[in-house]
Amino acid sequence: MQRRVCMITAEEAAAKVKSGQRVFVTGNCSTPIPFLQALVARYEELDNVELVQVLSIGMREYITADIADHIRVNNLFISDHMRKAVNSGTSDFTPIFLSEIPSLFRDGLLPIDIAVIHVSPPDEHGYCSYGVEVGVTKSAAESAQMVIALINPHMPRTLGDSFIHVNQIDYCIHVDYELPQVNPHPASEIQDRIAEHIAALIPDGATLQTGIGGIPDAVLSRLTNHKNLGIHTELFSDGVMHMVEAGVVTCRAKSIHTGKVVAGFVIGTKALFDYVNDNPIIELHPTEYVNDPFIIAQNDKMVSINSALEVDLTGQVCADSIGTKFYSGVGGQVDFVRGACRSKGGMSIIALPSTAKDDTLSRIVPMLKPGAGVTTTRNDVRYIATEYGIATLFGKTIAQRVQELINVAHPKFREELAAAAREQFAVGRVYSLA
Repeated sequence: MQRRVCMITAEEAAAKVKSGQRVFVTGNCSTPIPFLQALVARYEELDNVELVQVLSIGMREYITADIADHIRVNNLFISDHMRKAVNSGTSDFTPIFLSEIPSLFRDGLLPIDIAVIHVSPPDEHGYCSYGVEVGVTKSAAESAQMVIALINPHMPRTLGDSFIHVNQIDYCIHVDYELPQVNPHPASEIQDRIAEHIAALIPDGATLQTGIGGIPDAVLSRLTNHKNLGIHTELFSDGVMHMVEAGVVTCRAKSIHTGKVVAGFVIGTKALFDYVNDNPIIELHPTEYVNDPFIIAQNDKMVSINSALEVDLTGQVCADSIGTKFYSGVGGQVDFVRGACRSKGGMSIIALPSTAKDDTLSRIVPMLKPGAGVTTTRNDVRYIATEYGIATLFGKTIAQRVQELINVAHPKFREELAAAAREQFAVGRVYSLA
């Protein structure tokens, strides 16, 4: 039996939060902006409130030092606008694989008092869709003591394991605003060259995991002559949408979820939000399923494409920090690296420009910066792609890895890297400049 929905305002919802509570807020393009604005407006009334979030879009720095004394954010992934707060100590960061975040809620390591979600209006059966953010939000809502939902007619009704019944919602806030958008940026010349090398590795019938940004979009744009590609990815973007519309992504060759695009969340433009609305080719599932390496590995020819900040000469990948300064988070990189590597005919690719800061710094380095985190270990890495080509590392000795990585480094740094390699690893006898 469907119960009567209790409608309240954002201010009344914020008033439900009590000192000492832990509040999960949904994220990505689903970030509950009116609720956060109302909560921050009453911060002086609160003490020791923990706000748990992953990636938030649509609000800038809403936690200042003054507010952090009352409401403290625990970031499970660091959004660009939270980076300063994390590194200044006014916000917290919990390193964790994306696939394991739901277990924090379900197993009681981060018990949730209130989950604030953002959903589509209920259908005739009383089911609301989580819309563009199923990911970690579904598990948080199912674990919380109280669920507060923004109900928005602009939230698309996505299909898959992506629904909550109104009977499971304690309070609803009616809102009517367009979701925040993330517009794609044209790829740079360097990103295009990286994409060209990556695209040459991808076979017909492959299932892809890609992110958002210049390199993933450039890779997708170079696959227009491929056939029957599939998608199993944490993030569904405008670039993937264009490939589905072009008939390149059909998902007909997928080993599981044949004929379906599988993702955890959607980030992009209004055109993308309209496209995913009630679209039967697209299924959104919780992160603990989408990012499970054992599920990922069931896709034959699974190809994961992820980015890095720097890579050392042994193949260690840092993607979440610059030295001791936290930059983002591990996200789903390791989940998909390990899943793709265990897939029949699969491969994982780490992509990065060879330099930073106008060619003054090499991203291929003798050793990672002091304090830098190892996101993907040297044992997991298969391919490293830069604008200078592909370094193949799997099954290679340290000396061979050094050779492969120097070959894809920027030419101006190759002699310097070779000298460092001779000193660190005594590999001078096998090294010659490519």
